[in-house]
Amino acid sequence: MTNTPPLAQLLPHDAPMILIDELINVGMENVHCQVTIRSDNLFFNKQSQSVAGYVGIELMAQTIASWSGYHAWQQGKSAPIGFLLGCRRYHSEWSQFNQGIVLDIHAERLMQDNNMAVFSCKIIHQQQIIASCQLNAYLPSEEKIATLLNTKQ
Repeated sequence: MTNTPPLAQLLPHDAPMILIDELINVGMENVHCQVTIRSDNLFFNKQSQSVAGYVGIELMAQTIASWSGYHAWQQGKSAPIGFLLGCRRYHSEWSQFNQGIVLDIHAERLMQDNNMAVFSCKIIHQQQIIASCQLNAYLPSEEKIATLLNTKQ
């Protein structure tokens, strides 16, 4: 996708926690990102030369975060912090993602009520869905985050 900032600017993460490589396409309700599984991935297992299949949940979560960060960037704001509240029906056809494969991660916003949102997500390899789930996210306002961060325990 042209004319967008680097993912590091769209995600509220720092390296090495940024696991996706590229924002391919983004719309009002959907987003498409891509990653090539490499040995520099934080969750890469050198013995199996792969990343565990359950890491797909984080790939999906970061794809949603890139959607949120992109829309904030369009408004001149910094990447917002979001919270993954839950995952429903995560199913992966693969127990691991092998080194060198390219994964396309798609997310579509199904609903949003106030600051809560539900996304339908899938990971595709060579036009075949290999993982899917629904993710529930909380996208608090900047004021709410400031309140949460300043709260003394």
